[in-house]
Parts: sequence; C-alpha cells; structure tokens
Amino acid sequence: MTELPMKSLAIPNDWDRTGLPAWTYHSEALFRLERDNVFLNHWQVAGHVNDIPAPGDWLAFDLLGERAVVMRGQDGVVRAFHNLCRHRGARVVDGEQGHCRGAVVCPFHGWVYNLDGTLRGAAQPTTFGTLDKAQFGLKPIEMEIFHGFVFLRFHPGPQASVAELLSPYAADFAAYEAATLLPAEQATWHTELPVNWKSVRDVDNEGYHVALAHPALQELYGRDYRDIYLPEGLHVSFGFFGDKPGRRWSVRHYVKHAPEQPRLPGHLRKTWSYYGLFPNTVIAFTPEGAQFYHDLPVGPGRTHLTGRTYRFPNESRQQRLARYLAARIDRDTSAEDQQLTIWSNESMKSQAFDGFHLSDMEWGLRRHHDRLRMLVPVMTRTEAPAETEMAALNKEMLGRG
Repeated sequence: MTELPMKSLAIPNDWDRTGLPAWTYHSEALFRLERDNVFLNHWQVAGHVNDIPAPGDWLAFDLLGERAVVMRGQDGVVRAFHNLCRHRGARVVDGEQGHCRGAVVCPFHGWVYNLDGTLRGAAQPTTFGTLDKAQFGLKPIEMEIFHGFVFLRFHPGPQASVAELLSPYAADFAAYEAATLLPAEQATWHTELPVNWKSVRDVDNEGYHVALAHPALQELYGRDYRDIYLPEGLHVSFGFFGDKPGRRWSVRHYVKHAPEQPRLPGHLRKTWSYYGLFPNTVIAFTPEGAQFYHDLPVGPGRTHLTGRTYRFPNESRQQRLARYLAARIDRDTSAEDQQLTIWSNESMKSQAFDGFHLSDMEWGLRRHHDRLRMLVPVMTRTEAPAETEMAALNKEMLGRG
C-alpha cells in the first residue's frame, strides 16, 4: 500500500452517530440563513486562470442572487468584480464566459468600463451633472488564486485564506503542475437535481457507499480507498489503483492505458485524488487530468451541479485516451450518486425517517454537519422552529440577541 501523505484526524471512540434533523433539508427560512452564513461568506471556486488566457477574456459565476465576473485585464492580471453596472445594476456581461475587445460595455445604457474595472465613461455624461468616474468603477470581489484555480468570496467570512486551508496538500498541487492546466474540449458540465444541497454533500462526503453503489470505482480502487480529515473542513480522499484489470470495459482499458507519470511522487502516480473544501467544492486529479465540481444551491429543494474539466499541456495520445476512459468511469459514478442523492433527499419528508445512524466510515458526513451546526446553530434543534422565528432564534443562539 502506498504510504498516505497526511495523517487523518482520529475518529473519537464514542461519537454521536446522528446527523442533521430532517427538517433542515426543506426549510425555506433555514435556507436563507445558509445563504448568508454558509455560501456567500465562504470560498467558491469559479474556474482556472487558463480558462481566461487573453486580455478581455472573462468567466461569470452566479450564486444565490450574487453575480461575479472574473476577467483578465490588459495588463494580464486576473481580477474579480460584481457583474453589476454601477448605473442601474444590469449585467455587464451575459453568459457563461466570453471575450471583451478592449473594454466592457453595459448592454443597457452603454456605460464603458476598462478591463481593470475602472469606469472609462458613461453614455451622455453631461446628463449626470458632476460624475466622479473614480467612484463608479465595477465593485471588486475578494479573490484568491491557488495553483491556477480562482476562488471567490462575496462577503467576508470565517475561513482562512485558500492557501492556508489547502497548505497541507500544496505539494500535491505543485506536483500535478496544476497552474499549467488547460480547459478540456468540453470544459463545463451542468445538471440540476430536485434536492437540497446537503443531500448532495451527504453522499459525496463518505466512502462507505463506494463498495456497493459504485462498481466501477470499486474495481478500480475500492479496496485501497482512504478518507483523510483535517481541520477547517478539509476532506481529502485517495483511491490507489494498480495493474489488476477490472471486468468493466472502461476500468479494464483505463488500467491498461493509463500512462505512468514519472514526474509525480509515488503516492500520486496511480491515484485518483479528491481535495474537498467546505462547504461544497471538490478539486479532483487523476494522473492524466483534473476537474473541479461543486453543488450550487438554487432553493431549498433544488441544486445546480456543475464543474469544469482540464487537461495537461502537451497531452499525448495515451494521456488523452486515459482521460477519456476516466471520464466514462466518472460519468457513471456521477449518475449513481445523483440517484442516491434523490433517494436520500426524499426520505427527509417521510414520517418513517428516524434520523441518521452513522458508520465510522461516514465520519466525514458528521464533520460536515457539525460545521454547519457551528455556523447556523438553529440546526441543533431536533424539532423545526417556526419559519417566522428561525432567524431571530439563530441570532440569539449565536449570542447576538
């Protein structure tokens, strides 16, 4: 067995094996608290710097009523702004990603912004009296780049910097040469599920279900799969695969064609690695490619699943084939997880559901729930408070009453 690169936190001998109460999965009032206390004030990954290689290239990122645009300036610097014109609040760019030639022009009234976000000029400027252009640039958003991945935070929050959070595995990102990643042919994928976002995390945050629910992953690395838990909500998983061929076509051919990568350290050469950052982001590497994925809540009962896939520069034909085969395995795994997520979420409205009773192998799920309880303490209530009293009760429990 390959030696693990980081020791996991010890699981307590006698820990509470319950999870969040069922009401937390369908409360409108709680969802509003999660918006402000879990999502908008925590780091979200928006893309990679190589998604926007040229000046004027941009990526959009929307989350729960907030809109961001990440843009490369004329000086080559990547910046993040609210996708919101300072005149009337219209989107200054529309779509998933694109390119602006030299300037950003608001499609509503034609205000023009430089690629560094400063206001170049308003249409018919004399109609505004005295307009101080320095005060009307696009509003910046807190941004951090970690080995090429672009992270945003709409509001100040409790998390440390991304570099500090992921520092235990910075050497892995460097070994993968993550900063050099390039978008794959079809970089972005999307799907939407009729579930609460926590049901998605509940499935993804534990490996107990891999043996039965994911036959391809079980053949590939199931017997040598390890979860590692670190402070601050960092959850890392490694699946070590060898040379034994699987029965399934994709696994058998992947094991056969996955190229040896001598540039990688031993613990990563035949490994699928997953680096999970609270509350909802996972960056995953295989020896021949990478991706990130996250579950973006839309409402208490609807979640948008999306992500982006990447390849390494100077990709060989063998690497490309292995990446295709890995994507087939991952596609089937995702479909299996989506069905499990739907079933799990359905149970939260059943009177027969008596709550979670967790295995040691599901400690990652429990840690995730504990962190949510810390941020939104009203979740500790077994019975649902009245919707109209939820915010006030939570404020009181936080000691802000």
